[in-house]
Amino acid sequence: MARTDLSRRDLLRAAGLAGAAAPLAGLGTGVWAQGAAAQPIPIRLSWNATAVCVSPIPVAVTQGFFQKHNLDVELINFAGSTDQLLEAIATGKTDAGVGMIHRWLKALEQGFDVKLTASLHGGCSRLVGSKAAGVTTLESLRGKAIGVSDMASPGKNFFAIYLTKHGIDPEREVTWRQYPANLLGLAVEKGEIQAIADGDPNLYLLQKTQPDLVEIATNLSGEYRERVCCVLGIGGALIRDNRPAAAGLSRALLEASDWVLANPEAAAQICTSIAPKTGVEDLQAILNTMTYAHHPAGKELEREVALYADDLKLVNVLRPSTDSAAFAAAVTADVLS
Repeated sequence: MARTDLSRRDLLRAAGLAGAAAPLAGLGTGVWAQGAAAQPIPIRLSWNATAVCVSPIPVAVTQGFFQKHNLDVELINFAGSTDQLLEAIATGKTDAGVGMIHRWLKALEQGFDVKLTASLHGGCSRLVGSKAAGVTTLESLRGKAIGVSDMASPGKNFFAIYLTKHGIDPEREVTWRQYPANLLGLAVEKGEIQAIADGDPNLYLLQKTQPDLVEIATNLSGEYRERVCCVLGIGGALIRDNRPAAAGLSRALLEASDWVLANPEAAAQICTSIAPKTGVEDLQAILNTMTYAHHPAGKELEREVALYADDLKLVNVLRPSTDSAAFAAAVTADVLS
């Protein structure tokens, strides 16, 4: 783990640039009185400091949502694998983390003492094809190569499921090829792949510079239009020993997600600290493709986890013998009831 290069001061400076459109939401006198009466609870929250889709995290810092719930949150930029992150949360090296559900569920199957308590949004994974290669529909993917940045990436896992549900065998009828994310566009231009499954902002920016790339599907297509993508996982020890802190962290991120939905331009301005090479207009466009209104917790989150477990069994990511409902109940915790 490495402490994020983005300090609280950096994020607050970005929030200041957002101007009057970004007031400190929900910080009434009752909240300040509570904060004065109790020492803020220190929480170490791990995240990917370059992932625009987790904008509720810098929003929660700059707009006072963590402070509202009496939390002193230290952001830790985690660059390791999902297994390493969950192990860090389970062993108390960090208290909580945010990540993509299609990457987390396989790791959680191993039994880490980490519970999913809330979520941030749906969306942020897309599948695009090359018009020049004749790949503009799911059907046209047969016999073609799809580029991914990681063979265990959320995009790979999700679109393998999506192809399966649309009658295309993701192991026999398409080829998956791995490239660094910044070389996926070049691989299309060289004809080594004919499609890309990845996330934003990478694909959004690629499509701006390579108009040959057209969207085929997203993780909000069809039955997935109201499904979660990024989730909050909290260490079991924190939930058992300090349930109010776990609840406060969960509520803060749910409220910050609502704030992003209501204030996309201000949220985009705040996100310039985590994506300095992307303009505010592009960041706002990216945020507008995600469903920040959809961030289930409690039993609704448990239900969606069970549905995703069913999906992941279809493509042999989870064990076929896994009981999806029991698995979902085991890896989620309702800390808000």
